[in-house]
Amino acid sequence: MWIETNAGKEAKFSDKDFSEAGAKICYDRNEVFKADVIVKVEPPTPEEVSLLNPDKILISALQHGAKSEPYVRSLMQKKINAIGFEYLKDVDGIYPIVRSLSEIAGITAISLASDLLSISGGGKGEMLGGVSGIPPTEIVIIGAGTVGEYAAKAAIGKGASVKVFDHSLAKLRRLQSNVGQNVFTSLIHPKILSKALSMADVAIGCIRSEEGRSPVVVSEELVANMKALSVILDISIDQGGVFETSELTTHANPTFVKHDVIHYCVPNITSNVCRTASYALSNILTPLLLKIAESKNFAEFLYAHPEVRNGVYIYKGNLTHKHLGKRLSIYQKDLDLLLAAHA
Repeated sequence: MWIETNAGKEAKFSDKDFSEAGAKICYDRNEVFKADVIVKVEPPTPEEVSLLNPDKILISALQHGAKSEPYVRSLMQKKINAIGFEYLKDVDGIYPIVRSLSEIAGITAISLASDLLSISGGGKGEMLGGVSGIPPTEIVIIGAGTVGEYAAKAAIGKGASVKVFDHSLAKLRRLQSNVGQNVFTSLIHPKILSKALSMADVAIGCIRSEEGRSPVVVSEELVANMKALSVILDISIDQGGVFETSELTTHANPTFVKHDVIHYCVPNITSNVCRTASYALSNILTPLLLKIAESKNFAEFLYAHPEVRNGVYIYKGNLTHKHLGKRLSIYQKDLDLLLAAHA
């Protein structure tokens, strides 16, 4: 195993930690990209794409909504095999990395919202939660999946008033059962959602699409009607975003203000707690990497583990992700047919 020097620095893992575990520390980035399997959290930068060699396996986040046609074509031209780990499924049909990181993201979103409501975060100086004699913070969560569930639990634990919206009645029932206490839930009805957002101090968008872009649920008009210096956290921004006003931001410049509403739209929210996220990713990716190492080639690995195929978006330079191809107008090929052709 090769590790780029300082790869774990932000998560407080030293090169010594890796070398003592048997890894080789690479001080030249070019050397790291000569490996047969390259694992990254963020998608490779254009500079890193130029370092990739044919037939190598790239495992990283795909971040569907942030990808441009030239970028994807540059990956295809490298004739590599690429797996977007957020689309990986296990044998039970569950997205294990999405599930694990969503738990972290939900809890982290409430911590970030608390910071953004404060004066130091650019907010109006309110505390997230509730104390005697003061009305609790109003939080609207759009999406009753794992992120929404854990955000609701964290917010209720701080004493906030929480309203959860989703298109799925089954998800709302499950969230209410898992939260373990009464929480306001509603299907997404325009009038009810509009009223809740107009009173909200914090709105969190966390609807995830299993295939394509996340749906835009909140129009610019609804955002404009929110309270001054209220906070939006669009956790679905990596798939395009739930709020019409959302735009990609970075950890260096995580927020912007539009219609007097603070927007936080960083796609990789879990990197705020990167050490915890690193452990979560390692728990899932390490067994996967061992299975790849035990296989004669990538095709054999995919034959033996069909549940992994859902995460493959480029195979031998061919785009195999239907919704990415449709959005970028790139011809997409069926992965099963490609595997059969190369058998």
